[in-house]
Amino acid sequence: MSSQILFNVSKANAAEEIKIIYSIFSRTIKVNSLKTFAEEGNSSKKLKRILKTTKSSDKEIRSVLNKDFEVPITIASKLVYSEIGNVFLTRLSSIIHPPKANDGRTGMLALRASVIQGISKGNGKINLINFFEGYPTKTVILDVNALSKVMNK
Repeated sequence: MSSQILFNVSKANAAEEIKIIYSIFSRTIKVNSLKTFAEEGNSSKKLKRILKTTKSSDKEIRSVLNKDFEVPITIASKLVYSEIGNVFLTRLSSIIHPPKANDGRTGMLALRASVIQGISKGNGKINLINFFEGYPTKTVILDVNALSKVMNK
């Protein structure tokens, strides 16, 4: 008997899509589409349109998506619960968060889970694809307006 049935706990799903919000506009891309692009360079029409708006080369974007950071999971766990980690996650949770998250705490919990799951999935390394695949909700909101505000501070 699995613990899921025994304790009536539902399994947290990995993110399947990223909803990019900019002003009053939004676009949704599939994490698998982004992963295929990162690994092979192939992109769907929708992804091509989104990538075109960045005004960066495909090579640059793939490099960012595939950039691995080696972080032992024990250190990452301590970092995401440290005072500086809390400050960083609080700011990041205004940019990347679950849908309908009305508080920073929910976003912080999701980010912590995503970092730990991403490192586990990457066998001690994390990149953006592993990060999104480790995110504990079906949809991840990426708020470009909030990103701009944080970048301007």
